Amino acid sequence: PVGQRVVAVLHFHHLALDHTAMEVIVHELQAILSGRQHLLSAPVPYRTYVAQVRLGAAEAGHEAFFRDMLGDVDEPTLPMGLADVQGDGRDIEEARLPLEPALSRRVREQARTLGVSAASLMHLAWARVVGVLAGRHDVVFGTVLMGRLQGGEGADRALGVFINTLPLRIDTANGASDAVRLTHQRLSALLGHEHASLALAQRCSGVPASAPLFSALLNYRHSPTDRDDVDAASFQGMHQLGGEERSNYPLTLSVDDHGEGFSLSVLAQLGIGAERVAGWMTSAVSQLIQALEQGGAAQVDRLPILDGTQRREVLEGFNATAMDYPQGQTVHALVEAQSTEALAVVQGEQRLSYGELNQRANRLAHHLIERGVILGDRVALCLDRGPQRLVAMLAVLKAGAAYVPVDPGYPAERIAYLLCDSAPALVLVESATEALVGDVAKAVLDDEAWADQPTSNPVVTGLDEHQLAYVIYTSGSTGQPKGVMVEHRTLANLVHWHCQAFELGAGSHTSSVAGFGFDAMAWEAWPALCAGAVLHLPPASIGGEHVDELLDWWLEQPLQVSFLPTPVAEQALRRERQHPTLRTLLVGGDRLRQFDRDPGFALVNNYGPTETTVVATSGQLQPGGALHIGKPTANTRVYVLDEQCQPVP
Repeated sequence: PVGQRVVAVLHFHHLALDHTAMEVIVHELQAILSGRQHLLSAPVPYRTYVAQVRLGAAEAGHEAFFRDMLGDVDEPTLPMGLADVQGDGRDIEEARLPLEPALSRRVREQARTLGVSAASLMHLAWARVVGVLAGRHDVVFGTVLMGRLQGGEGADRALGVFINTLPLRIDTANGASDAVRLTHQRLSALLGHEHASLALAQRCSGVPASAPLFSALLNYRHSPTDRDDVDAASFQGMHQLGGEERSNYPLTLSVDDHGEGFSLSVLAQLGIGAERVAGWMTSAVSQLIQALEQGGAAQVDRLPILDGTQRREVLEGFNATAMDYPQGQTVHALVEAQSTEALAVVQGEQRLSYGELNQRANRLAHHLIERGVILGDRVALCLDRGPQRLVAMLAVLKAGAAYVPVDPGYPAERIAYLLCDSAPALVLVESATEALVGDVAKAVLDDEAWADQPTSNPVVTGLDEHQLAYVIYTSGSTGQPKGVMVEHRTLANLVHWHCQAFELGAGSHTSSVAGFGFDAMAWEAWPALCAGAVLHLPPASIGGEHVDELLDWWLEQPLQVSFLPTPVAEQALRRERQHPTLRTLLVGGDRLRQFDRDPGFALVNNYGPTETTVVATSGQLQPGGALHIGKPTANTRVYVLDEQCQPVP
């Protein structure tokens, strides 16, 4: 009846139709609506294609081809580590982005110049994006093949599913011209196997059957924007209400070739950023074309995928971490400024106020100066955990030297190496550790030879924030341990950031449980002492192997902020009883495993090479949430680089 609206819902699914078949349906609908159905060719039955494929099956040839391509691939290519290729498409976001006309023309020109297809250029650009996101130059991703080239006569007009997804391997560690040529050759060869099964192809690789060979997809589609043979007016009065595409893969790029221009469509799992991926692909295409225009010698894996705006965001926007704090301060001066009556250190029955801590450190500092320690010297400390160790650390700084921590629990060979390499002017020991350091210039602290020294703060000319505070040695997991030199100014930056980030102030309670040779010990001690907090030390008898005893002690302390090495923290999180007063638990140094139960306090993961003064990034973790290393700390810049030292997203 006149005025009645008719809505037709067409649900196309790749179980029934592919992209070309959808185009055929639209074409036929237009012809019928315009009264030109008599011009349509006779339909081609799908069974003709099925028969053609079965008759042409040559599994041995397919297997030989894919073994040659994939036989030595033993790791999957997983952008951003995403390995689930059985998704249902619900947590997918979509973004569409047309390529600028000028860039599209340059793509066509380079394709003609090199005698390759535009599809080959797009596949190579996508390989660069996938390579960056997967952290590799030798990449495998899926490419969607039309399936109609060898489908028999009339296959281009038949309805049904013809498409197939097969792996394509591209090595981006080649010059742009060579990489384009190799990509074109491999893509052309792949077309001859368009009816092979993906399961067969994966079996030909060295990737275990339980893992996917790839988790990114490229669908290159010829999608003309206008049809000259049928009047578009035949659809007059009809409106498209909407539509969507979905894929089981976490990352899919569709490149629509419109004859002259191109457009990109990205389906990405939530969290990746579909719009960002489209931008990276655009940059990769632009950089590849520029490299080809300049002779094609530049390696593809050196081409950036970040445009100027994205690069500034990564290098500057994400690193807007400036934080003001008083400049020109030495660490020991910050300790000297604390209230003399306040409690500073507790270990069992031993207690030191800030006044007592400062006076003892002053006496020892005057003794060190008397023993010949001068500005810029290094003084090694081989001392057990206790207030005496903190006194020695502070005294060395007051004397203008840098302390070198030497854990008494180290093997004799490592102790000898540290003392030889750091060349200390003096080694501070106790009676219990004296024999560990051998025949070196030493001072035995428990003989109280320095008890009569002045209690005033020493004045050392030239001692400022640019002098070394400590030299600490790396683990030596690769080669010999290396001594990392840390200045007062960077240690002061750590102190101020830590105290602000974790609300550590005068009267707060915190702890120091890290080993003496671990830089986390400096992170535990100096912020606490510089802020006027109370630093709780476990008994010296509780070593690293006594985790249960350490946690029993830890649970009894009135702590608000505390650090635990990651393996110890994991055990603490598994305990039924959680800390009654703790506000923030800091972990770092290892990858924390997933935890599901809310412990009742904030759990903050921290990361940083020793060279960046203990901590470079920090971030709170949520139960059951993503495991991450957080954001850059105050006055710190953090970049993620690829093997070519290019910034990556």
